[in-house]
Amino acid sequence: MENRKDYKMMEDPQYGYIRCDPIPSPEFLEGFYAGGFYEDPNAFRESAVETQLAQKEFFDWRWQDIHRVFKEYFKDKRGADDQLSVFDIGCGFAFALMYFKNQGFEVSGMEPSLRAVEYAKKNGIDLQVAGVDDIDKVEKKYDAVLVLDVIEHLPDPAKALIDIRTHLLKPDGLLAMHLANDFNPFQEAANEVYDLDQYWFAPPRHINCFTVESIRKLVEKCGYEVEYLETSFPMELFLLMGDVYIGDHSIGSKCHAKRVAFEKALRTTGRTEFLHKFYKAMSELGVGREVEIFCRPK
Repeated sequence: MENRKDYKMMEDPQYGYIRCDPIPSPEFLEGFYAGGFYEDPNAFRESAVETQLAQKEFFDWRWQDIHRVFKEYFKDKRGADDQLSVFDIGCGFAFALMYFKNQGFEVSGMEPSLRAVEYAKKNGIDLQVAGVDDIDKVEKKYDAVLVLDVIEHLPDPAKALIDIRTHLLKPDGLLAMHLANDFNPFQEAANEVYDLDQYWFAPPRHINCFTVESIRKLVEKCGYEVEYLETSFPMELFLLMGDVYIGDHSIGSKCHAKRVAFEKALRTTGRTEFLHKFYKAMSELGVGREVEIFCRPK
């Protein structure tokens, strides 16, 4: 099944997040992410690499923000000369790992797309062609694990989180996740005002939808404690102010540029910590386009 209309929403009976029903078959998902996901001209084009390169400053802010939390968390847990290690699950073209390698980390990761792995290897990052079902085959444990824009795609996110804690993350390590914050109040208000048909429910591309509270509940049930959580710029503000970017790339690009300008103004004037306080405060209201959550094993 490849059409949204083939699926319905349901609340996961054990963990409480929203997921699609039925869950796509393992065979479909393997083919989708190993090849089709990256080849689909409407999904993840080669221009995604071009976008990362063209907006390197913006994406580097994301890696820097993750690095900021890592530095604070590990400052009393590792010696000054210890090299930290990071493993990225579903790392795509490995731009995050390129950043962390340049910061002195030992880096590795897994990605089901051979094309993405080949691109990473050309840029000095050695990856495994593998998916989440192969986590238990990784031969060592890491200080930090990245799961960035991945958990929405997983047929069994709880199993993946438990496997990471059991097989991949050191007992005092840190898991960092970045994911969409769906069903947030601004998003739902915009949906009602403009009749947007819950545009964020997009199976089979996204199988799961999380809120701030449901991702917190999931990680805690999977044996983690939340170390730090914040959300990101509330893009849905633009929708509520009349800039309906859903289905209109030209409006979306302009809104994104305004978001970038907002963050750049604060970051370049020495107000990065204030920006994080702002995003932390928003997370307490459940608003913000994405969730950044950092968890340690219990």
